[in-house]
Amino acid sequence: MIARYYLLLIVALAAFPLPGTPASAEELTPADRVVVHKAERKLYLYRAGEMLGSYRISLGLNPVGHKERENDYRTPEGHYELAARNTRSSYFLSILVSYPNPDDQRRARQRGWQAGGAIMIHGFPNSPSHSTAYYATTDWTNGCIALSNSDMVEVWMRTQDNTPIDILP
Repeated sequence: MIARYYLLLIVALAAFPLPGTPASAEELTPADRVVVHKAERKLYLYRAGEMLGSYRISLGLNPVGHKERENDYRTPEGHYELAARNTRSSYFLSILVSYPNPDDQRRARQRGWQAGGAIMIHGFPNSPSHSTAYYATTDWTNGCIALSNSDMVEVWMRTQDNTPIDILP
């Protein structure tokens, strides 16, 4: 319900922008590439090689290394795409990352594991159990990439499905 409220707020702001802000989503330069540097705890948006924005992120509870299997609390590393959007998530907006890719599935199958899935870029929980400071400064997800809600709005508005995302160590 909170996510729907914020989505309505986004639509209202697009229709009636604050002074000094773009008049519409069309005026925001769309990204053609997303890059996540896990060690830096940063997500970058690019267009034609030019950086459009840099955002602080939180990762899975076990952030070092590539995601190998379901419930390992790691954020995957590799080349993926933004696959789908969800306004009714348990988190403030969410964008599905196309993990697992065929290589991830093959590696997990060879080890007799389930690769896992549902890796998202999302905002803070709609029903938080911790303070905002906790979510802003701690790795707390099950393997997803989390941003502040305000940063999530910008990433949501500047990306489209099928945008490539590279997740680096």
